[in-house]
Amino acid sequence: MLLITLKVINMHTQSTFTILFWISRNRLKNGKAPIYVRVTINGQRTEISALREVSPLEWDPKGQFATARTNEAKLINNHLGLVKAKLLSCFSHLEARGAAITIEALKKEYNGVVERPRMLLEIVQQHNDDIKTLIGKDYSKATWVKYNTTKKHITEFLKWKYRLSDINIKQLGFEFITDFEFYLKSQKSIDVNTNAKYIKNLKKIVHECVAKDWLPKDPFMAYKVKAKKTEREFLTELELQAIHDKRFIIDRLDHVKDIFLFSCYTGLAYIDVFNLTTNNISLGIDGEKWIFTHRQKTEAPSRIPLLPPALSILEKYKDHPLTANNRKLLPVPSNQKTNAYLKEIASCCGITKELTFHIARHTFATTVTLTNGVPIETVSKMLGHKKLQTTQHYAKILDKKVSNDMQMLRDKYRTVSEDKETKKENSIGS
Repeated sequence: MLLITLKVINMHTQSTFTILFWISRNRLKNGKAPIYVRVTINGQRTEISALREVSPLEWDPKGQFATARTNEAKLINNHLGLVKAKLLSCFSHLEARGAAITIEALKKEYNGVVERPRMLLEIVQQHNDDIKTLIGKDYSKATWVKYNTTKKHITEFLKWKYRLSDINIKQLGFEFITDFEFYLKSQKSIDVNTNAKYIKNLKKIVHECVAKDWLPKDPFMAYKVKAKKTEREFLTELELQAIHDKRFIIDRLDHVKDIFLFSCYTGLAYIDVFNLTTNNISLGIDGEKWIFTHRQKTEAPSRIPLLPPALSILEKYKDHPLTANNRKLLPVPSNQKTNAYLKEIASCCGITKELTFHIARHTFATTVTLTNGVPIETVSKMLGHKKLQTTQHYAKILDKKVSNDMQMLRDKYRTVSEDKETKKENSIGS
């Protein structure tokens, strides 16, 4: 029996397609066997009934046709020709649409099953709903909010560019991505780095579609996300001391000052300070008090020895009503209020930088640790970073650290030079 009667190589997807007609001799009924067509794509196969039957004595397995010279045999052979033509046509239609050519897709096409198109915003919404379900487990609420904002921008872009409420994901291409980027810049006046975040969010969702074989190729293949390296703000030693020394009569400002300073001396982000409880404090390997926690953003472990200024702040609030009642380590206000009060604190301390809570984390990485000679590997571990490269973005080597390191080198060369002069003088004197 000839196993392969037709082979089609799709040059774009390298799909191998074969068709074989055969009869099932073990299903004889009234002396006739049913005819089947075996379709194979890339080694996977399925069998479809040809809805015809023939006597095994009147079937040519090599030529795959009825051999009798009767009208019935002619009708059978004509029908098999139509079946083969239809299968070829279905293959061509899938190829023309850029669809993934699989056995399942071919069967649906052959049987007239119309697959509902997958729409971009529906997929984005399902993705966001999944994230919402996993808030507190795999994702933070902030991540969910960012993806919802991305969906909002895509929705408005589709109306602006195409006057559509949604779009088939198979219409996504390089042009769609660059047009979306242009829209965010020109119509929303979004800066390059924020723009890049929305593009990355879309890229993540599109890559999931590619992985599920919903898209034949990655629209982002030729696209490079554009972003600028930014200098992360942090407080200098003088600015940190100015906040530390400032005494506030207004309780809310004094309260937020302490929470901010605690972050400066621990490197914890706002949400991680907010989540701290008494259970997060334990004795470390050195017998001193440490914070043992996991960053909410990445779930990475973070172990931080507590410095005296941080311990003083914990001692100050250990009997505070908001901490005593729910075992919270510190009474942390909302993020919005905290950042609003920090602007007042900056003004009172003569700090011109736009003071936000995240500056505390940068300050810990630079002014508090690296500047004082703490190795970057140690800083990275305390910050809960999974890669040292991430820490290098946060922690800038300050001029003071460079100066101290170079001073040691100067002293070394100065000592060598003085030794040479001494030996020279001794040699002359003798």
